[in-house]
Amino acid sequence: MVRLIAAIAILAASVSVGETEKAQPYAGLREREVKVLSDEQILDLRNGRGMGYALAAELNGYPGPVHVLELADQLALTPDQKIETQKLLDAMKGDAIPLGERLIEEEALLDRQFRDEKATSESIVALTRAIALTQSDLRARHLTYHLATKALLKPDQLDLYQELRGYGSATQGVHGGHGTGHRN
Repeated sequence: MVRLIAAIAILAASVSVGETEKAQPYAGLREREVKVLSDEQILDLRNGRGMGYALAAELNGYPGPVHVLELADQLALTPDQKIETQKLLDAMKGDAIPLGERLIEEEALLDRQFRDEKATSESIVALTRAIALTQSDLRARHLTYHLATKALLKPDQLDLYQELRGYGSATQGVHGGHGTGHRN
């Protein structure tokens, strides 16, 4: 009987905690520097990381420079490939970091508009359009560098990359290095 009562108490407590989490999904977010961006996202934006913006490329056989350099030894990159891939990475970060900073600034401005009770329909439309354009530019930059990185690799390196990243192999649908980028 004691066990039954203890089990019921534990179950009730877990339901209560679960219901509280559902009722307060944004608890703690008010303290964020920029409400819509986590600390990790801000750090990623400030460091030019992809944040999943290039998954359309990555998962369809177009590797990015970061991961290619991480796998340089396994891919048996030539010295020239390493140099060119590093150049792409440096250029990508050079493009992405200012865009990331702009995105943080725009999101912070939108946040301040609401915090200071100055938001208007017009200001919201203008700011969300600016944010969308910055996100679009940032995504396009990352995707473009995936195109350029693929062009540096040989078909067998592209196939190996797919396997090393856990995406399968060329025989499962991605033709690495044949210039088409199409699936079977």
